[in-house]
Amino acid sequence: MNRPRIGELLKARGQITDDQLHIALKRQQDDSKPLGEELLALHFITEQAMREAVSETAGYKAMDLSGFVADAAALALIPKSAAIRHAIFPVSFDASSGNLVVAAANPDDIKTRDAASALLAQAKRRMDCEWRIAPSAEVLAAIDRFYDHELSIDGILIELEGGEFDFNALTQAGASYSHPIVRLTDALLSDAVSRNASDIHFEPEEQFLRVRYRIDGVLRPVRALAKSHWAALLVRLKVLSGMNIAETRAPQDGRVSLSLFGRQIDFRAASHPTLHGENFVLRILDRKAGIVNIDKLGMTPAQLALLERMLQRPEGILLVTGPTGSGKTTTLYSILNFLNNDTVNIMTLEDPVEYPLPLTRQTSIAEIVKLDFSNGIRSLMRQDPDIILVGEIRDHDTAEMALRAAMTGHQVFSTLHTNSAISSIARLRDLGMLESMFADNLIGIVAQRLVRKLCPLCKKSHAPDGIEQRIIGADTSIYRASGCAECDHQGYKGRLAIMEILRFDQGLTELVSRRAGLKELTDYALAHQFVPLCDDGIRRVREGVTSLDEVRRVVDFSERLAE
Repeated sequence: MNRPRIGELLKARGQITDDQLHIALKRQQDDSKPLGEELLALHFITEQAMREAVSETAGYKAMDLSGFVADAAALALIPKSAAIRHAIFPVSFDASSGNLVVAAANPDDIKTRDAASALLAQAKRRMDCEWRIAPSAEVLAAIDRFYDHELSIDGILIELEGGEFDFNALTQAGASYSHPIVRLTDALLSDAVSRNASDIHFEPEEQFLRVRYRIDGVLRPVRALAKSHWAALLVRLKVLSGMNIAETRAPQDGRVSLSLFGRQIDFRAASHPTLHGENFVLRILDRKAGIVNIDKLGMTPAQLALLERMLQRPEGILLVTGPTGSGKTTTLYSILNFLNNDTVNIMTLEDPVEYPLPLTRQTSIAEIVKLDFSNGIRSLMRQDPDIILVGEIRDHDTAEMALRAAMTGHQVFSTLHTNSAISSIARLRDLGMLESMFADNLIGIVAQRLVRKLCPLCKKSHAPDGIEQRIIGADTSIYRASGCAECDHQGYKGRLAIMEILRFDQGLTELVSRRAGLKELTDYALAHQFVPLCDDGIRRVREGVTSLDEVRRVVDFSERLAE
């Protein structure tokens, strides 16, 4: 297959003219540099345009080495002298798969590939090299920036104890990587992402700074740092997040996007004043992990078929309920991704936008422009949408506007903070909604929780006893957590969702319209394919995927035990 030349491609896209191409080719004859670099030096194209064009013509994924956080494990595999000689930069290394991502100005060069293969062979273990393309100037700049510096957290902390540093240098977004606080910040962010954390907590105490990661929904202490480092570390975090470093008495929000392990990672930041200083929390938004195919959500075939049947209804409201951190956003994004195509107009109102979706118009609720969910829906209705996502229904006005959107022929998706699918009906009543109106426009309600998965390498089988028998029964063996090096001695690794799906059919709609009680609603639902959350959790325990202790941590079994 013949790939287009970079000049022809840029001209076809309308990004350069014939005259600009002629000038760049003339200049190329004098210094023999790649055409893309000539066009960039002449300011005829942007770095982004050049990166995309070079990637398409060369057949490799483009690598942006700006806003990049180094991977110490990858740097250790290729010496600096070899990196400079062959203009290659080790981006990331996955020890479990043996995959090394390398950026190069010319990945097709045989000498470059042979040199990389020889270097990796010295490691005496099987490794696969995945090549990315980046401008040579960016590759050399990355080599100069990241090599010859201590990158481990322990090493940086030792370096910090060795002397005083100019903390004023941290007030610039492009602060020198030689500053240990810059490297400490990057090392902590990189460490959290590598351990699949969802949040990073920086918590100042009277005498020290506690650092905790939320991994699989549970906070784990990972570091205790000297309190003297917090002032500089906080300045660096605020600069990265676009916050006001002079404001220390009021809460602030921010956001930062960095390239870690060869992919783009977004961080949502929030500071909050406390007795011993500002508390700082970073929510990690990994685009790669945030959008899951609908068939990968862990539903049974019956649950998946039921949900897909509900999504075939062209208008109405579908609610996803559960406490904070129960995976509601992931489920909604998976549903939108399932419905997303060129024939529909999907628009969202979120607080804030967490993951960008292609072909989707996403809006972040911003106090600056006085936009809230209620008047945001009014605005969206004038944009000819087919599908609307409202981040959360939290008051009467938002619920009323969402209902109106559903009544006028739109599919509406939103979240509600309730403990179960059936209790959402009472919550809508509390918001002042009339049963005769919302019952007929509800597609269904999905309630969910996230539970940790047992580590497959160390989980231990046992026969249920006592309370376990009353919940599970005595006819099967179940597993409990143990702990090994693979799961960081936690006994769990990863999470999955347990769900209950309540579909609104004609019978349920009539019951809600005449204000039927909770028992009558529950009895009807159980007779029509409804599987309660506790039963879905028990299914997972019987399958050996999670433990009963873990399910009981997030699901109330008190009524089951009282029977």
